[in-house]
Amino acid sequence: MTVSAVVINIHTHGATVRLADGTLAAVSSEEFAANRAAYVAAHAKRGELQLVVDRRGRHASAAFPGGAPVAPVSAGALEVDATFEDRLGAYLKATQEWAPADRPDPAERHFIRKKRRAAFFEARNTQA
Repeated sequence: MTVSAVVINIHTHGATVRLADGTLAAVSSEEFAANRAAYVAAHAKRGELQLVVDRRGRHASAAFPGGAPVAPVSAGALEVDATFEDRLGAYLKATQEWAPADRPDPAERHFIRKKRRAAFFEARNTQA
């Protein structure tokens, strides 16, 4: 029997899905590797997949029926709340004034820090 599931996390050891009843199930690394494209697409679109669930053992595990991926079901069109968007835009414009004029804007400072940190880790990994 297949169950609707949404991919909520992709990690080194496979993936985690939330089943229609709200419980979690693990997708093994072998199953994930065999059907990586389908799981990644479903995670990006927050689409539902039809998976077979095995509840034997301590934790439930999920896989495509027969090992074959099924196209993800669309999560539906996103609705836009114009009032919320206007309020968020006004807030972001108001916060632009908070940034110090003599320094780069906060986004640039953030990315500069990230680049320096990435360079540090790359240098550390190449010294081996």
